[in-house]
Amino acid sequence: MIVEVNGQHAHGATGGVELDGDAPTVLLLHGAGMDATVWQLQTRYLAHHGLRPVAVDLPGHGRSEGPALESVEEMADWVELFSRSADVAPVNVVGHSMGTFIALELAKRYSSSVQSIVLLGTADAMPVHPDLLAAADDELDKAAALMASWSHAKPAHIGLNPTPGLWMLGGVRALVEASDKGVLATDFRACMAYQGALDAAATITCPVSVIVGKGDKMTPPKATAKVVAKLANPTVTELANVGHMMMLEDPKSVRRILIEALKT
Repeated sequence: MIVEVNGQHAHGATGGVELDGDAPTVLLLHGAGMDATVWQLQTRYLAHHGLRPVAVDLPGHGRSEGPALESVEEMADWVELFSRSADVAPVNVVGHSMGTFIALELAKRYSSSVQSIVLLGTADAMPVHPDLLAAADDELDKAAALMASWSHAKPAHIGLNPTPGLWMLGGVRALVEASDKGVLATDFRACMAYQGALDAAATITCPVSVIVGKGDKMTPPKATAKVVAKLANPTVTELANVGHMMMLEDPKSVRRILIEALKT
């Protein structure tokens, strides 16, 4: 799917399935330095189970044009424009990492456009290690290696890929290394600057589900719990032996949770 947002092409991946106009729309939002491909193990499945998935490439990511946006607030506004340009509003929003901040801000700013949200790997704040931030500026290959290592739990480091023959850490490294110059650093700085997660969480009235990776080092469960405490009545699911990249590390469980959350 290609639509025009602010005069530029914006891409959303639908899993290669023709969208059913009557099905509930699910917007899937990626994290820093990523793109829509991180949802490839979910989009097609959702489309075959009565939902209409659209995995969004944020500006400057994947196949979407434009410079990367410099704040979470700008990203939320852009996603709202995307959903209206694609004529898919109102939407159910699934966010990962930076995408959870966008989902929270979107639900706060445009409550009538958001039917529910699912948060994977969220936290009250997302500081970035100085070594990783410096690498994002000047050594993208190093940044990619650090991200891949820190964002996967131990089982992913020794194999056990749900898709036989592929290497999870290698896939994330390749994805980050392929990002345009400056995009990862811009995303990191947007995450570091965003201070509105708890305030946004406290305003949300739509159903919220939260998925927690027990082995998540980038948004640890203790940091996720601070967001959960502000939500009115969230459904929380913990996944064992899973880190920050939970939709790749345990796609079967994530798909099950999404179906349960989005079809209720």
